[in-house]
Amino acid sequence: QEQLVESGGGLVQAGGSLRLSCAASGPTFSSYLIGWFRQAPGKEREFVAAITWSGGSTSYADSVKGRFTLSRDNSKNTVYLQMNSLKPEDTADYYCAARRERAPIIRVQRHEYEYWGQGTQVTVSS
Repeated sequence: QEQLVESGGGLVQAGGSLRLSCAASGPTFSSYLIGWFRQAPGKEREFVAAITWSGGSTSYADSVKGRFTLSRDNSKNTVYLQMNSLKPEDTADYYCAARRERAPIIRVQRHEYEYWGQGTQVTVSS
């Protein structure tokens, strides 16, 4: 079973950058599709981005495309979400999620992921 821990959240001004990390504790991290979701106050949790087990494919929500970049280092059991040109509407709790998936398939629905982290808060001030 994977345990996921997010870090890197914080308060940043609009236009600034943050890098979130998702660290996993299990031995099979390299077999997992990793997704990032976010939930703003009063809103549903929404898909942000995902990266396949090899890092060969990524997918982004339209709202973050061109500003956010995913990468992973399987030797460190960690996935990184680089967030640039942040906007106030990016303010939310960010969660990483994992799914056992060796096929190069991106999943965007919450229910398709097996494991979730506790989340890290991102606040973007205007």
